[in-house]
Amino acid sequence: MAAGQNGSRPKIAARRVSKVYPTVDGSMVALEDFSLDVADGEFVCVVGPSGCGKSTFLRMIAGLDAISAGTIEIAPGVEPGKPLNSVVFQEYAIFPWKTVIDNVAFGLQMRGVGKAERLGRARYWLDRVGLGKFAQYYPHQISGGMKQRVSIIRALANDPEVLLMDEPLGALDAQTRVVLQEELLRIWEETRKTVVYITHSLDEAVLLGDRVILMSAQPGRHLATFEIDLPRPRTADALNTPRFAEYRALIWEKLSREVKRAMEQQQ
Repeated sequence: MAAGQNGSRPKIAARRVSKVYPTVDGSMVALEDFSLDVADGEFVCVVGPSGCGKSTFLRMIAGLDAISAGTIEIAPGVEPGKPLNSVVFQEYAIFPWKTVIDNVAFGLQMRGVGKAERLGRARYWLDRVGLGKFAQYYPHQISGGMKQRVSIIRALANDPEVLLMDEPLGALDAQTRVVLQEELLRIWEETRKTVVYITHSLDEAVLLGDRVILMSAQPGRHLATFEIDLPRPRTADALNTPRFAEYRALIWEKLSREVKRAMEQQQ
């Protein structure tokens, strides 16, 4: 587990976290005794077989799901008023009746930021990701990739302490996904937000992450940690390097066993 730099307090500290759901057949343990530290400014990717509790863990960090046992703490920052976290989901969670710029500014509006300031911040982020000329469009008038860019910069515009991302690029076509991966890397290099990123894609996890956390088949446990020692800043060119292929193979060797175990559980 990674503490903060120089042994300082981690930005996210999850200690022996479990999640149990009641079902008609009795209790179902989705997550068991899961511990993880995430340092301030670290980009951590979490992978594991379907149903291992990846999204459940993310939702518990966000406070959207109750914790059955254990604790999760996010260290507050020094600036008052900043939200502890913002979440980006796979689905385009933007309001169809609001313009693009009003969608980006929504979190700031909920925090009581004045209209001129919040629209100014929203415009800044739209310009950074090449969507400035679409500010007055509505979601049905833009592409899926553009909608997801709106979702991501809406979270960033709100300036959270921690950015939580649940397969945010999973619904996109392969080409758009690579473009947005590079865009996300560029934004992260500039902002150095603390990020916890859930993905099913090993390529994506290795490309984006400082560390890749591997979860076991249900019940989800912290099975292994992989430090990704690829130089930053990174681009999609890293996908074609021998070192990248080594990391991918190393993680898949362990993940494949958990995928098979998860499939056997479903039979």
